[in-house]
Amino acid sequence: MMPDSIDASDALIDNWTKRLEENATRYQALADRMQGQTVTERSKDGTVQVTIDSRGLLKNLVIAETAAGKRMAEVSAEVMRLVQRAQARIPELLQQAMTETTGTGDQAAAEIVREAQSTFPAPPPEPEPAFPEPDRVRRFLPEDTEEPRTPPVPPAPPAPPAPPQPPRRRRPVDDDDDDFGGPILS
Repeated sequence: MMPDSIDASDALIDNWTKRLEENATRYQALADRMQGQTVTERSKDGTVQVTIDSRGLLKNLVIAETAAGKRMAEVSAEVMRLVQRAQARIPELLQQAMTETTGTGDQAAAEIVREAQSTFPAPPPEPEPAFPEPDRVRRFLPEDTEEPRTPPVPPAPPAPPAPPQPPRRRRPVDDDDDDFGGPILS
C-alpha cells in the first residue's frame, strides 16, 4: 500500500506545482499587461492634460499656452482634478487586464481589483470654482491673523462756512472823557 500513497502524494504535489506555475504565468501576464498601461485625462477647455501610469504616478503634465490667462490657483486645481479622474480609471483598466489574463473567477485577482478601488476611489464631483481674489494672498501661518475687512468710511463733507459776525458797536465818544474812556471825576 505504501507505493500507492507515495505515488498519490507525488501526483498531488505535481498537480499543485503545475497550478502554481500556471497561476504565476497568468499573474505575470497580468503584471506585464498593466506595466505599460497609462491613463490620460484632458480638461474641458483643453488647457491641461495629465498622464499617469498603472500605479497612479504622474508621468506627464502638459499645460497649454492658453492657460497663461488663467489664475494659477485655477490651473493647479485643474491638474489635481485630472490626476484624480485618471487614477479613478485604474481599477477599470485592471479589471479589463484581469479578464484577459487571469479570468474573472480568480479570487486573488479580484482582491487586487478591490484594493485598487479603495486606493483610487472615484473623484468627488467637480465643485464650482471658488478661488481667493487675485489681489489677496492667503497665508496660513500662526502669526497671521486676518482682520475682517470693513468698507472704507467716506470722508465727511466739508463744514459750511460760518456766518459773518455782526460788526461790534462802538460806544459814542464823549468830549468830556479825555480820551480815557470816561470822566475822571464822577
